[in-house]
Amino acid sequence: MVTRDRPGTGMDRSLREAAVDGEVFTVAIVGDQPVSRAGMEKLVSDDPILDVAAAVESLDELSGSFHVVILDLPLRSADPTLEIVAKVAEIGRPLVCGAWDQPPALLATVRAGARGCITRHTERYAVREAVRAVARGGFYLSSELVDRFQAELARPADEDPSGLAPREIETLRWIALGFTHAQIATRMGLSQATVNTYAKRIRAKLNVSNKAELTRMAIELGHLTQHPAA
Repeated sequence: MVTRDRPGTGMDRSLREAAVDGEVFTVAIVGDQPVSRAGMEKLVSDDPILDVAAAVESLDELSGSFHVVILDLPLRSADPTLEIVAKVAEIGRPLVCGAWDQPPALLATVRAGARGCITRHTERYAVREAVRAVARGGFYLSSELVDRFQAELARPADEDPSGLAPREIETLRWIALGFTHAQIATRMGLSQATVNTYAKRIRAKLNVSNKAELTRMAIELGHLTQHPAA
């Protein structure tokens, strides 16, 4: 019986050659789900050129630097996700894994410093390809995310993935910057009642209930990188 190497199993020619040449990349794994974290650790450690140097629940537990940091986006976090990605980028090239059915948007995540994006359903061989590509200084986007990423690139600057209208986006930015509804009304040339209506619509569309959550969503959606003119 003739057998063939399956892609990304660690048994293909390029991997064997890399292992012989002594090419090894250090990888850290950050994820708040123990089972998922353990599965990712096993998957990555099976690759002869990848060395799992740390597998931790939170970024605070990491020290040192790594070639790649695999960040499984937290389901709940006190810090905005994009801030976590930016912090990861200070210690290693971030490979971000998420469901991507809610903020942050892919484009905003890349702008925050991500060098690759995969999903929780990405095939095992593709995950290894992603880690290797990022470790070597490249960029990787899993095939499941290509259409979504292209759609985000084609979206007009003032169009929001959560369906906010341009004036609602402007209102959200001002709220996130700490302005009161009265101050926002003056700056936008609107009545306070109109600003109150915008704020109510924003909370409904983003499914948030307070200013802190609005600010977090503004960051996750990338709107605080496009401040209104003062």
